[in-house]
Amino acid sequence: MSSVFFQAVAATIIASSIPLILAAIGELVAERSGMLNLGVEGMMLMGAVCGFIGAYFSGSTLIGALCGVAAGMAMAALYGLLTIGFAVNQVAAGLALTIFGQGLSGLVGAHFVGLKRDGAPHLHLPWLSDLPYIGHMLFGEDGFAYVAVGLVAGVAWFLRYSRAGLDLRAVGDNPASAHALGMPVGGIRLKAVLFGGACAGLSGAYLTLAYTPFWSPGLSAGRGWIALALVVFASWKPWRVVLGALLFGGATILQLQAQALGIRLPSQMLSALPYVVTILALILLNLRRNRGSLTPAALGLPFVADT
Repeated sequence: MSSVFFQAVAATIIASSIPLILAAIGELVAERSGMLNLGVEGMMLMGAVCGFIGAYFSGSTLIGALCGVAAGMAMAALYGLLTIGFAVNQVAAGLALTIFGQGLSGLVGAHFVGLKRDGAPHLHLPWLSDLPYIGHMLFGEDGFAYVAVGLVAGVAWFLRYSRAGLDLRAVGDNPASAHALGMPVGGIRLKAVLFGGACAGLSGAYLTLAYTPFWSPGLSAGRGWIALALVVFASWKPWRVVLGALLFGGATILQLQAQALGIRLPSQMLSALPYVVTILALILLNLRRNRGSLTPAALGLPFVADT
């Protein structure tokens, strides 16, 4: 395998993985606080359309990314209001958020369908970016890739070593005990949900600013649901999110390579391949029942403080 071909395949796998990493790491933090937000798909779509609009008018990828983050956080704030403020069922609120995001993103972006802009610039360091096999992977990605890695590392440190991370895990496992110890359960959960929304919005912005630099309705194509599955696949451990996302990205590339090689299989079967791989991985994980799983004990359970 030539160096050029290897780097091209690796770059495509990484590009397919970045939106999943961004969305999944945010959802992981939200779930570790006990909040099951099934609205990731809707937040991604709003981040995608608002990110594209912001970048289209400003000419800045950074401003577009910030617009995507803001849109994701606004959607997450709505979810937080319903589930934390009014103790609405988390599953129902998350599904409603996805449906709402799909419709609202289509309405907001109706006049921007088909418009294009330049994709996010890639890093290029003399000599380093030209190294065979690893040069482009390590020193030739766009800014979203490095932000994704930084977020995973930061979340891993935060959950394991910081006092705030310990409080968040305590709230996710036993909110009643955490409240009895004086922890602001609602505030901690709201911050975790907003962080998840920011990451989902950034993930959506990546789709329209770097991955496919244009907007079309339904652009996320189910990636929000895959991100939710990746959190379970990762057993709520940050670095496993990266491995799961790369697995899905690899399955996506396998689908494209099979079509390019002319393998006589229905196109619908090849398109479903990445999702089938994810389902099989989840089944195998469930059969093994990894003892190191960090499933939050209070995941999806509402908490109302006694007055």
